[in-house]
This record gives sequence, C-alpha cells and structure tokens, in this order.
Amino acid sequence: MKAGKLNKRFFDSTRGRIVAILRGSEGTVNELSEQLGLTDNAVRAHLLSLERDGLIKQSGLRKGTRKPHFAYELTRDGEHLFPKAYEALLNQFIAVLKERLSRKAFTDALHAVGRSLAAKQNLGGRKQNLERRVQNAIPVLEALGGNPRVERKDGAMVIRSSSCPLSAVVTEHPETCQMVEAMLSEITSAEVHEHCDRNELPRCSFTITESGHER
Repeated sequence: MKAGKLNKRFFDSTRGRIVAILRGSEGTVNELSEQLGLTDNAVRAHLLSLERDGLIKQSGLRKGTRKPHFAYELTRDGEHLFPKAYEALLNQFIAVLKERLSRKAFTDALHAVGRSLAAKQNLGGRKQNLERRVQNAIPVLEALGGNPRVERKDGAMVIRSSSCPLSAVVTEHPETCQMVEAMLSEITSAEVHEHCDRNELPRCSFTITESGHER
C-alpha cells in the first residue's frame, strides 16, 4: 500500500488526530480530551501507545488548578509522518543536475558528496580491521535515517537496511545510491558495491571487501 494511503488511514484514527493536534504545539491530557471529546483515561491510553512508538514525548509540566499536568509534543519521528516539501525539491534538483551534467560529471558529483559526508567522521581508517571499520559506518547510516545490520556472506561483509535513507529519490533516481556507496567506501577504506532493492519499499544492500579482494 502506498505511504500516502497509510498516512491517511493513520490520520483518520484517534492516534492520528492526536499527532495532528500536537504538530507545532504542546498539549496536555485535559486539552486533548476537550478537543477530541474523549475521557482523560482514553486519551492517556492513546498517548501511552504513541509514546511507546516513539512518536510523542513528554515536554514538561503545566500548572493546573489543583496539580501540574504533563504536556506532550511530537518527536522527530512524529514530525516525519507529515509530508515534506524537500522530497519533491530533492527529486527535481537531481533531475535538473542529470539534465545539465554529463553522466560522468553527475556520477563524480555523487561520489564527491558521499566522500564529503564520510570526511566529517573521525574514524580510525585502516588502523582497524575490516569488521571494526564496517561497524564504524553503522551509526552514520542510522543518523541518515537507515536501520542497518551487518551480515557475513561468502567471505565479505554486507550491510543491509530495510529503511532506505534515500527512499524519497532512489526509485526515480537510482544513481543516488552511489552517494552512500562512496561514503561507505571512504569510511571503511574498502571496496563497496551496492545491490539495493529500489522497488516500492526501497531496501539497502552494500557488499564490503578489502580492496583488491575478490567479491
């Protein structure tokens, strides 16, 4: 099912309505109860579920008539439920670059972006073994929005992620995976080859071997 349909179904639910109310503002149980026409206990149950899913968090205390009340706000994951204009802008930006640059120049630009991302990391390079170098890449991918895991396969190491950080653009512009490939190669000081699945729900897959080794 398309993400848009999933989001619509979610926002039609009570939990989705709570998330919509909390977008850009804070709210207490009492305030949410009044807006939704629900009991305090019913709202608390939904808040507990949303908090467990990492979509909201307690943001502090508000003074009340008899006692203070917890206020709630969206987390970053909660904010990401809402459509973002940057996805359309990024797609169009990449499309224009592809039109104006030669294939080689466009590829070189992608690799340069990947290497620049890696350059910001303070890592040990070849002083560490390959496994340690691959592990160094995991928090970097997580910070970009992936959920990577490392596997061993046929003497190589493979990083897979069921959540693609570039999912907004890779289906239309599969070349963008080369940015991550270049970044991983720089971080691990190794050969990296992407084998990503760019279907409706893109999934990442990068095979990593010591430079000069057979894959």
